[in-house]
Amino acid sequence: MSSELEHAPDYIKIAVDLIMLLEQNDVPAEDVLAALEIVKSDFEKKLSKSTN
Repeated sequence: MSSELEHAPDYIKIAVDLIMLLEQNDVPAEDVLAALEIVKSDFEKKLSKSTN
């Protein structure tokens, strides 16, 4: 991990890890985007519940 990335916010580190994982496994871009929509929706619901 580069020095810059070590000091990056956690969400940047997570994004980099996800990109690397998906690229290493040759996941098609269409599948990645569809999956990310589901993940985003799920986490938005969790966030909404935790703030209420």
